[in-house]
Order: sequence, then structure tokens, then C-alpha cells
Amino acid sequence: MKLNKVHHIAIIASDYARSLAFYTDILGLSVIAENYRSERGSYKIDLALDGEYIVELFSFPNPPLRVSRPEAAGLRHLAFEVDDLDYSVH
Repeated sequence: MKLNKVHHIAIIASDYARSLAFYTDILGLSVIAENYRSERGSYKIDLALDGEYIVELFSFPNPPLRVSRPEAAGLRHLAFEVDDLDYSVH
């Protein structure tokens, strides 16, 4: 398997406005899409670096501290882009 690039990084934040300001105003990422999910009281925003999607930012009003729950604050997942999934060892 050949790793082409990191596809995106998913991050969960508890303070939406502060996190969005950090990624856009300080790091200079641009907003590709922003969705408010009313059933969860949360936002999901896709951010790009130089036009390329790189960060998926989620916010929840009171996320639990990171343990093993998938909706906890911190890194949610890291995705890679590959040409195929043939990863057998020869």
C-alpha cells in the first residue's frame, strides 16, 4: 500500500467560536462547508489549507474528556489517502 497523503484530521472542540477562530484567523485555513446539526446541538465544519480539505472540526456543547468514547474532546480520527487497500505483507 502506498500512502499518498493524510486525507483529513477530525477534531472535536467544546468551544466552537474559539476553535473556528484559531483554525481560520490564526492558522489561515479556509471554510469549505459548515453544518449545524440541531439534533446534537453541534457544528461540523470542513476546513482547507490552500484549497485542499484537511481538517474536519466538530463542536459539542459539553463533550466528555477523552477516554474511549468517539464523541469526546480531542482527536477523533486521522484519515489517509491510498491508491488501494492491498496491504498484504510479501
